[in-house]
Amino acid sequence: MTELVKMKRSKAPTTRRAEIQQLYQCYSAGMTSLPSSALLKFLHKEQMELTADEDTAESLIDRYEIEETARENRSMTFEGFLRYMESKVCCVFNQAHTSVYQDMDQPLTSYFISSSHNTYLTGDQLIGKSHLDAYVWALRKGCRCLEIDTWDGPDMEPIVYHGYTLTTKILFKDVITTVAQHAFEVSPYPVILSLENHCSQQQQEVMAQYLVSILGDMLLTAPLDHLAGGELPSPNEKKVVIAEALSDLVIYTRSVKFIGFSHSRDHQSYFENTSMAEKKARKLASGSGLNFVQHNQRFLTRIYPAGSRMSSSNYNPQEFWNVGSQLVALNFQSLGLPMDLNDGRFQDNGGCGYVLKPAVLLPSDRSFDPICSRHRLKPTHLLLKVISGSNLPVSRSNKGLDPFVRVEIHGIPSDSRKKNTQTVKNNSLSPHWDSDMNFIISVPELCLIRFCVRDQTGLLSSEFVGQYTLPFTSMMKGYRWVPLRSRDGCSLDPASLFIFVCVVAPPAGRIPAVHQDQFAPSSRINHLSSSRSSLSSLIMASARSLLFFCFLFFTFTSSTIPYINGTFLYTSCEEKTDMRPLKHTRTTHCIERIWP
Repeated sequence: MTELVKMKRSKAPTTRRAEIQQLYQCYSAGMTSLPSSALLKFLHKEQMELTADEDTAESLIDRYEIEETARENRSMTFEGFLRYMESKVCCVFNQAHTSVYQDMDQPLTSYFISSSHNTYLTGDQLIGKSHLDAYVWALRKGCRCLEIDTWDGPDMEPIVYHGYTLTTKILFKDVITTVAQHAFEVSPYPVILSLENHCSQQQQEVMAQYLVSILGDMLLTAPLDHLAGGELPSPNEKKVVIAEALSDLVIYTRSVKFIGFSHSRDHQSYFENTSMAEKKARKLASGSGLNFVQHNQRFLTRIYPAGSRMSSSNYNPQEFWNVGSQLVALNFQSLGLPMDLNDGRFQDNGGCGYVLKPAVLLPSDRSFDPICSRHRLKPTHLLLKVISGSNLPVSRSNKGLDPFVRVEIHGIPSDSRKKNTQTVKNNSLSPHWDSDMNFIISVPELCLIRFCVRDQTGLLSSEFVGQYTLPFTSMMKGYRWVPLRSRDGCSLDPASLFIFVCVVAPPAGRIPAVHQDQFAPSSRINHLSSSRSSLSSLIMASARSLLFFCFLFFTFTSSTIPYINGTFLYTSCEEKTDMRPLKHTRTTHCIERIWP
């Protein structure tokens, strides 16, 4: 047992500053400052940054310590330690993942791609307003697949709206202009334009002219010569070719009707794709998960919300990511859990809108069925302590807040769980929960972790306060702060949670012994010290048990265009074998942007 465990327990601190101060005192051992060697010990034992060395500790002193004497002595005062603990370095989200770090040279089938449904709408799909700002909003959130529903308009001007409804109309040429202006503000990678084309042949020609004139000399109309046969291009591909008409533009994506997995395996070409509504996709995922995963290893699949969702509500996208579907389209204007998950998934890899699928979903000798309840004999154990909150937002009525925290795991069905802390009465400034949670996860690389703060308004009722969602693989260990976001995804800074994270992942072949001093948070913080044994027991019990490619995706009367790295892929596909542009045909366009 370490000296930390032997220390006399004290009253639980009431503020974040006090909690961090007790941590500091634990490692400074009564000295006026924290030596670099003690800071390194903290990094190893508490933050579990096992690769940290003396240089790491000294670089933190240089960055966060402003007291000159302490800097000269290679030590850190409490104020320097506090600045470090409240910096982005100690955020729960791995800061290395705020930049593109994944392999971007794999075929497009190997990525989850942030996708929007009915992008033009700002409200419901019956009487909602269509607006160009909806495209700007989606693109600034990192969306890479936009939907454009086109219809014949007056004066030979194609229009965009939700057909046969009272939604307002906007001009197709204005949509393309807006996309061209904002496509690469947050990401240099492909934007996919999904055209649901209901236009006559004459207005299709007008669409083609706008795509060429507005997007410039960036149309790709010929296959990339260097690509191996049977493989789609990667997000990093760049190619500039100009097309003259929609009917000449089919390159990599021809939409085909989905008949069955065996039929696709025997007859579908790599450049053909399918698009299906959520109900059909859900039935396939639940009944033929293994086949669905294998299908998505070879072909692009787009999933879209059911037409019965008149209010533009969303399904849970996780169920379709579980089978490897690349284009899981959501109504970006509809707030709530599905969009929280989408934002959490795609903040990874620099927020570029492309996230490499985990190895279990990529081609290999191993088979994977997300419905199977046991995927690994030795699962990963996630051990969380929700310690406290800080500066939680209050309601407009300034009613006192009775907050609790719900931690949710979203993954394959057997991994999906949720647990709550207790409720703290009338405290939004510094609620203190000190709650231990233990989750057993078999496929962590597919999981999202969602921290949701809610206000207990009644015995069985509560209201949303703030949330934060991130991939399991982007979660840092040790003492971390969780930034909270509003319902629309905006920062609620300085509102945050203070947590301790421990991940126990047994190596292949054995379950390691888990020692209390190795994983439990050691501190003078009473709420951690007092529960150290309980957390350790949880661990022990758990351990034992182009610039721009445009691709077409067709259902019955729609098409999709990918846009990559400044490149639009212009392609056109029709249901008819003669490939002549007809009414209700699907059209795809891809254009490449030239960067200076």
